[in-house]
Amino acid sequence: MNMKVFYSRCSTIEQNDERQLQDLKGFDFVFSDKCSGAIPIWERPKGSQIKKLIDEGKLTQLELHSIDRLGRSTLDCLSVWSELTAKGIAIICRNPSIRNIDSDGKVDKFSELMMSILSTMASFEKSLIRERQLEGIKIRKEKGLYSGRRVNTSDTPERYLRKEKTKRIIAYLDRGTYSYNEIAKIVGCSPTTITKTKKIAEQVQH
Repeated sequence: MNMKVFYSRCSTIEQNDERQLQDLKGFDFVFSDKCSGAIPIWERPKGSQIKKLIDEGKLTQLELHSIDRLGRSTLDCLSVWSELTAKGIAIICRNPSIRNIDSDGKVDKFSELMMSILSTMASFEKSLIRERQLEGIKIRKEKGLYSGRRVNTSDTPERYLRKEKTKRIIAYLDRGTYSYNEIAKIVGCSPTTITKTKKIAEQVQH
C-alpha cells in the first residue's frame, strides 16, 4: 500500500498555516499540528498519528513545506530524517526543494550531501554549547558556588539521576536547544525541577 501524507505545524492556534497547505491533491492524509516545535514530532497530536502509520508499515511518503517542521533543532530534524530514510520512507521537502529518496528508490545524493553539512554544523554548535557550560561550571567552582547534596533530601544524587523523568530532563538539556519552560511543558514538571536536575547532574559529573 502506497500512502502519501502531508504534514504541517504552527506554533499556536492563532497562527495561520495556509501558506504551508498548498497543492494538496493526491494525499491520503493531511495532518496539521498547532503546538510548539519544542515537542518532539512523534509526541505531537497529529505527529503521533503519522508514527502509527509508520509502525503499521503503511506510510511510504511524507511531504512537508519546510524541513524545520520535523523538529526544534537541526539535530532533531536530522534524527527524524535518518530514521525515515532507514525505513525507506520518502521525505519530500518543498522549501528548500530536497528529498531523501529519489523516484528510483535510491538515496538522493545532493540531499545527502546537504544533510551531511547540516549535521556537521549542528555537532559543532552542540560542542560549543557544551564547552560554554563547562567553562561556567569551572567559574562557579572557583568562586565557591559549587555545593554538595542538600540537607534533608531523601534521594541521593545518584538515585535521583536514575529516575526516568530525570533522564528525560537531562536528555533535553544536553541538546542545548530548549529553554527551561519548554522542557517543563514537554516533561511535565516545573522549571525549578529542571534547575535542580541540572545542578545535581553537574555535581555528580564533577
